[in-house]
Amino acid sequence: MSNENFSPAALNQSNDLRNRIIFTILVLIVYRLGTYVPLAGIDPESLKEVMSTNQKGLLGMFNMFSGGAVQRMAIFALGIMPYISASIIVQLLTGVSDYFKSLKEQGEVGRKKITQITRYGTVLICCLQGYGVSVGLENAGSLVIDPGLYFRIMTTITLVAGTTFLMWLGEQITLRGIGNGISLIIFSGIVAEIPRALASTFELGRTGALSATLIVLIFVLVIFTVLFIVFFERAMRKILINYPKRQVGNKIYGGESSHLPLKINTAGVIPAIFASALLLLPITLSNFGFSESDLFLNISSMFTQGQPLYMLLYASGIIFFSFFYTSIVFNPKETAENLRKYGGYIPGIRPGERTAEYIETILMRLTTIGSIYLTFVCLMPEFLISKYPIPFYLGGTSILIVVVVAMDTVTQVQTRLMSAQYESLIKKTKFGR
Repeated sequence: MSNENFSPAALNQSNDLRNRIIFTILVLIVYRLGTYVPLAGIDPESLKEVMSTNQKGLLGMFNMFSGGAVQRMAIFALGIMPYISASIIVQLLTGVSDYFKSLKEQGEVGRKKITQITRYGTVLICCLQGYGVSVGLENAGSLVIDPGLYFRIMTTITLVAGTTFLMWLGEQITLRGIGNGISLIIFSGIVAEIPRALASTFELGRTGALSATLIVLIFVLVIFTVLFIVFFERAMRKILINYPKRQVGNKIYGGESSHLPLKINTAGVIPAIFASALLLLPITLSNFGFSESDLFLNISSMFTQGQPLYMLLYASGIIFFSFFYTSIVFNPKETAENLRKYGGYIPGIRPGERTAEYIETILMRLTTIGSIYLTFVCLMPEFLISKYPIPFYLGGTSILIVVVVAMDTVTQVQTRLMSAQYESLIKKTKFGR
């Protein structure tokens, strides 16, 4: 179809969408290239040997979120998780600190201040984790070619700079690209490593470590997990909203009905990412598990797939952040006040406080179902991973992130396309002229 059939506004919207997609792809390519740039002073052969025996538990999860950068000990080894950890701390403070509450109520100015504080927190966490990584690398035997203070300082600076650059890339995607930048960085890291995970799985089948029947069952489980996630992410509860009729002059307005849609999983993939980030914080103290002390080995063994402590902390974190993040992004009292202001009401429910209580009750029930769904998706495949040598990228958390982020990004693309079409139609009417 030629461009003559489109209005200038539609063409501008189409070009803007194309430029945003191209910009997002280029930024993600830069990120992937960075995951292959190794830290200075690391012996590649020793690194390969050490990482081949440390792909379970927290280290395997950390490697997944960094897009394989930990396995290669690249400049992006810390990934974007320090930023997520800082975001968790700031959001928790927003719920308990009067200072952060006042910042949140200040609108755009307060939001920029909170963002700046989150950035400072990210740098601080990066410094702690970066130094922990440098010490851990030195404790790994012959992994570091020339250990010492210079290596620790250079490694810490490099890792802090890498994560800071990733944080900036994520913000640029959010502003000038398509989708949420931080989520897309995690998404691209997981997707890029999935072919390697599939090849590893088939190699295990070829060597006899996994039976052909088990490999087929794994892929069937992955497909059903994807369908299960799509079903719950699309599911929502619609609350009927009525608007009374009102007469203005000789005309009667109103009298329509609409719906207030409430998703079962309002928090999206955030609870799983936040819970994973909290579990990754002990890595700072444990120096990436390279310590040879009996105390650490005992503690580290508890943080592997299938272990009760790991599963309990992970499930508790998912459930907590499901309710916590939902309470941040959706305010029943504010929604009820907006309905009352514009004359809307829920049939059989008195406007105002009673409407807020009714919406909050429904939201709590939906969040309970959503948190159970997230916990089930994230934990069930972990038991399979704990029993068999299956790559971490085929786990529930990674599949959840890939599916949800892909759905959100596609939705944003469709929204921009629809807005361009509506704008073109409006301009063709008498109102547009």
